[in-house]
Amino acid sequence: MACFEAALAHACAEAGLAPAEAAKTIADVSARAEFDAAALARAARTAGALTIPFVKRLTEQVAAVSPEAARYVHLGATSQDVIDTGLVLCLLPASARVLALSRRLGDAAAVLAKRHARTPMAARTLLQPAVPVTFGWKAAVWLSMIARSHARFAALAREACVLQFGGAGGTLSAYGDKGEAVAQALAAGLSLKRSPIPWHSARDGFARLGAEAAILAGAAAKIARDVSLLMQPEVAEVSEPSGEGRGGSSAMPHKRNPVASLAALEAAQRTPALAATLLGELAPEHERGLGQWQSQWLTLRELLASAAGALDAMGEALEGLVVDAKAMRANLERSGGLVYSESVSIALSAKLGKSAAHALTEKLSATAVRDGKRLKDVVRQAHPELDVDSLFDPERCLGDSQAMIERTLADWLSAREKAL
Repeated sequence: MACFEAALAHACAEAGLAPAEAAKTIADVSARAEFDAAALARAARTAGALTIPFVKRLTEQVAAVSPEAARYVHLGATSQDVIDTGLVLCLLPASARVLALSRRLGDAAAVLAKRHARTPMAARTLLQPAVPVTFGWKAAVWLSMIARSHARFAALAREACVLQFGGAGGTLSAYGDKGEAVAQALAAGLSLKRSPIPWHSARDGFARLGAEAAILAGAAAKIARDVSLLMQPEVAEVSEPSGEGRGGSSAMPHKRNPVASLAALEAAQRTPALAATLLGELAPEHERGLGQWQSQWLTLRELLASAAGALDAMGEALEGLVVDAKAMRANLERSGGLVYSESVSIALSAKLGKSAAHALTEKLSATAVRDGKRLKDVVRQAHPELDVDSLFDPERCLGDSQAMIERTLADWLSAREKAL
């Protein structure tokens, strides 16, 4: 907010509305001004806007140096100009931090996708073993979510973080015919872009940015959910990085908890309601709403902090993720070959048709379960004409997974470049 007032003073001076010396004094005082946050908060509770006690305190400090300069503090602006632009100036570095953490998580997922492109594991649908996939393919699915949101968040931050400047009603009426000149100089002084018209009561930019922050947090949470499930001792296919004091329990010394996943899931639990709050603030009254924009300061802060926390936790987790390829292969085979039933059904359908092949494979699978045999042996005995070994080879059951991984990696590189 102090940066806004300093830049406004200089902009007014450039437009000939304030003495250059007064602008310099205001800027100098703004750079070193001191504020009692608790006192401002108490005063804002009565005044209805933080800007009112803020400007009063800043003016007092300017007046102590130059009573003449104090006359030009906050010239022609309104409370919402200061607060919204102040919020934008805070959102810029916060958004940059979120993007840096998103980039880190995406890069870590990309490494796993490449490194484990041929590492077979069981897909799980409805929490049950399904068909063979690769861990690299699974990591590419994670990466695809980050790739979609990363570039969009960057674009939305650029669109939302623009100068708010309209004066009392939004038309810069206090500046006469100098409004455009003041606005241009103010935007340049703060290194901010301008919107075609003030967005006092058009809050869609913040709603979009907040929603994408919630989606980023949700993408991190999806990864966290999968990692935590794969980390269960009964599965033991991956584990988060270990370290002194990491993931322990105050009561059970043997515990190794998925603490990064916990942090990401906890953060993502809050973001849907926060994003919904912003969506509920899209209909303020006339040219300045009552209670909507005032709520956005805290809501956006919590949204970006939650997204950053989730991304940070899972970036760290994936960078140090321990992948047990042997356990993945063992779990794949633990079903007794039932995860290859799709391959069997497809092979039989060439001769029997899809429906009959599906029914027969279901019957063969039931026989294997009932008799405690491997499906491979049951199929070999019932249909010796089939190339059974190839049907039960995970390398031959991966479909287009390799091409999908490569396309996702390319999408990530594109998204990464667009976000810069």
